[in-house]
Amino acid sequence: MKLKYEAKNAWEFERENNRLDDVMDYSKGYMQFLNVGKTERTSAREIVRMAKENGYISIDEAINNGKISPGDKIYAVNKDKAVALFIIGKNKLENGMKIIGGHIDSPRIDLKPHPLYQESNLGFFKTHYYGGIKKYQWSTIPLAIHGLVILNDGQKVD
Repeated sequence: MKLKYEAKNAWEFERENNRLDDVMDYSKGYMQFLNVGKTERTSAREIVRMAKENGYISIDEAINNGKISPGDKIYAVNKDKAVALFIIGKNKLENGMKIIGGHIDSPRIDLKPHPLYQESNLGFFKTHYYGGIKKYQWSTIPLAIHGLVILNDGQKVD
């Protein structure tokens, strides 16, 4: 008996099953999501928009309705940067639950509080980077400014 593992190319598998169009459609939708969701906040807003479009209601609305029933679709937002989606099951919670998780990873450079300083007659920002950015990469690619500014009176401005 000869044992041999042959890795199969995913494209070949999808082609054999006539699903390449499905893969491309899904990819287009995902690229559209990535174009909208540049930061955690914009991603969370888009997730909520999509959830509402698919019949989800906010957890506050569900609580105000006074009853949560099997099959209800509920979402909860945490600090405008994270979203949890729930479909209420039929069985009691004591019998367990299924959880599927993901997180929003938006590579970015954040300005620190009081970021501006001067050195050698140049203005600089103190920054912190997240999401796998390499220090040498960000200065060689076009960047956009996305963010939230909180004014002295507490007002939030995108």
